[in-house]
Amino acid sequence: MQNKIKIFSGRASINIAGKIAKSYGCELGKVVINNFSDGEFQPSYEETLRGKKVFIIQSTLPPAESLLEFLLMIDAAKRASAKEIIAILPYFGFARQDRKDKPRVPIGAKLIANLITSAGASRIMTMDLHADQIQGFFKIPVDHLFASTIFIPYIKTLKLKNLVIASPDIGGSKRANVYAKHLNCEMVICYKQRKKANVIEKIKIIGDIRNKDVVIVDDMIDTAGTMAKASDLMKKNGANSIRAICTHPILSGNAYKNLEKSCIEELVVTDSLPISKENKKIKVLSVAKLFADTIRNINLDKSISSQFIN
Repeated sequence: MQNKIKIFSGRASINIAGKIAKSYGCELGKVVINNFSDGEFQPSYEETLRGKKVFIIQSTLPPAESLLEFLLMIDAAKRASAKEIIAILPYFGFARQDRKDKPRVPIGAKLIANLITSAGASRIMTMDLHADQIQGFFKIPVDHLFASTIFIPYIKTLKLKNLVIASPDIGGSKRANVYAKHLNCEMVICYKQRKKANVIEKIKIIGDIRNKDVVIVDDMIDTAGTMAKASDLMKKNGANSIRAICTHPILSGNAYKNLEKSCIEELVVTDSLPISKENKKIKVLSVAKLFADTIRNINLDKSISSQFIN
């Protein structure tokens, strides 16, 4: 049954894809991306896919070319008579556009879901969606994995005496509550008001953090503006230590500068996205085994519920 499986990667996720394939026990399939002088590109599989179960790995991080490349790879696999196409998105881009938060804007996450399904994917595998309801945007099965599977054991190794889990906003309280429940500790919430995207106007802390070892939990870290302001406020309010756990390290704009100046002692992330530059505060935990084990169970028609801490 092993030879019925093929794992491929787009250019945006070649590092994590290589780790997943190695953990699964195979090599990445051969695919070439041909570039034209005007910027157009065309994926070409260099081996047969007929009758195969094909797993295509690509995080749809900006710019949008990574998404287009992903869609073209799915379409090419479908036209090459692959038996089944499983689209693996360690990071699902555009997930913050999960609703109309003001008039005359798109619901980008729904559009992306439609595009992936229309391209020919028969199943989706992703991790820590910005909003759980995005699963319902797809008309095909979605395997939604959780990085808490690796983060919670790591937090336990820190042996923090006065641990408290913090949510950076109201929307993330459910996620933070899962961590607090499994770690048997209290939870606090940061209430924030935005002027516009990536710009925080006000932030307040709901809960007691005095003399506490705070771990802020979020699905992604973009400019690190929220994290930096929250950590500084926590320090002023008597927190003993402050760490952050974020699944997807987008780290755009002034992120590294904000992180360096902040009171955050350690930022723990996964390799769902590549880190653009090293930083002494950043620790990367790999989710390759989590994805590889899920691929194996899907291939064997086994339950994947054992992969979840939720």
